[in-house]
Amino acid sequence: MYKNTGSEGIKESNLIFKTQKSSRTTKGIIVGYDPGLTVGIAILNLNGELISLDSFKEIRRSEIISHIIGYGKTVLVATDVYPAPKTVRKIATTLNSKIWSPYKNMSVESKIETVDSFTAMGNSLNGPQNAHERDSLAAAVKTYKDHLNKFRQIEKRAEQLSMNRAMIDEVKIRVINGKSISNSLREVSQQNVDTGYIGNLNRETRGSSKSCPDRDVLKLKNSTKDPETHIQELSPEELTISRLKNKLNSQKRYINELREKNHELEDEVKFQRMEVSKIQSKMDKLRNEYSRKILEKREFASKISMIKRLQNKYSQERSMRLELEKQLDPNFGLETIGEDAVELKIITSFTREGIRESSILMKISNGDVVLLENSEGGGSNTAAILCEIGVRAVITRDKISDPAENVFINCMIPVIPEDSIGIEIVANGSYVESKDLDEQIKKWMEKTRKQQTTEDKNKLISMVDEYRAQRRRELDS
Repeated sequence: MYKNTGSEGIKESNLIFKTQKSSRTTKGIIVGYDPGLTVGIAILNLNGELISLDSFKEIRRSEIISHIIGYGKTVLVATDVYPAPKTVRKIATTLNSKIWSPYKNMSVESKIETVDSFTAMGNSLNGPQNAHERDSLAAAVKTYKDHLNKFRQIEKRAEQLSMNRAMIDEVKIRVINGKSISNSLREVSQQNVDTGYIGNLNRETRGSSKSCPDRDVLKLKNSTKDPETHIQELSPEELTISRLKNKLNSQKRYINELREKNHELEDEVKFQRMEVSKIQSKMDKLRNEYSRKILEKREFASKISMIKRLQNKYSQERSMRLELEKQLDPNFGLETIGEDAVELKIITSFTREGIRESSILMKISNGDVVLLENSEGGGSNTAAILCEIGVRAVITRDKISDPAENVFINCMIPVIPEDSIGIEIVANGSYVESKDLDEQIKKWMEKTRKQQTTEDKNKLISMVDEYRAQRRRELDS
């Protein structure tokens, strides 16, 4: 769209003063400035008309200032980045002007759109020839649009006072510099009444008594009346023509601005429609995906529920089947026990009566392995009964008393805790693997022998110490 920033479209600094500035000079101007090795400068008047668009390579600041002031009084220096660069601030300070920058950096797309909309309305000289001119013009146009509503208010109120373009420019300059619209209108009107400026604007038309609407305005020079009163002293035809001309110019500018705005809105509508279409497509896709996932989740939940029901039913049926098989065959399950499994003879109570009842019921005999379900109440006497029977080992579910344990140790009957050996309950009996039982008995025997050896050694040492003590007592006596 734009030419590259090469030699074409960019002026050298020594060509800067060759532009026709005198014929384009206006009072208030907005300067769009793009700093860098190649400088872009766009100048708009306060009616939004482009009066200069140039770019210069390796130009001095003094030359930039001279170029700008040739077009009028700078009221705003515009930039397309935020915050404003240091170079822009220096230029604005030198020109005694305010700086105007966007609240965020303008994107390339927004700058192209702004410039295209502006040039499409026939507002440009030749259009930007490179990116530097484009950026400076975009900054200037953006700044003008930011002040457009206030400018319209000024023009509307100035029309009621039949102010000319120069006076309106002066009001805009004052408002930009911080004054209110009402005060600015009053001051400009009074200033032009005092200086006779209104009559001097059209001196070249003094010879015509009928065609010049400002003919009688020269009388305002030494008048102390209100400017609106003097304006009303013009003939009705002249006053009507002046107002209609101002209104026509204002309407033309307003129409151009509306066309530009309409173009922008049409582009925005197209863009928004595309966005809506994209979002709608995305929503449709997400909705279909969401519906599919919902259906999958529902089907998955239904399958899980069915599986759980079947598992529960299977567990119930299996439990019922096992219970029925147990009732039909008392030896059910014995096939799961190895041939070398040892059946445990259960003693429910470690008392004389409990041992007697269990011996009759379980037929406890020499070489059997017994399981003490409750060792409470058992002592050396009850332990001696099992020693007399000649059981092979005693498995306990809790801690037996020390006297009972000493009796078992003296009889070399292993005492094995239940949690150290695996007990399997099948049918109506309890069983342990022979291999596990032999291993536990072996451990108990080794532990007991070590303990007895230690005790015997201690006893021998004690006997020797006692003998020595007795011999010392005899010698001392």
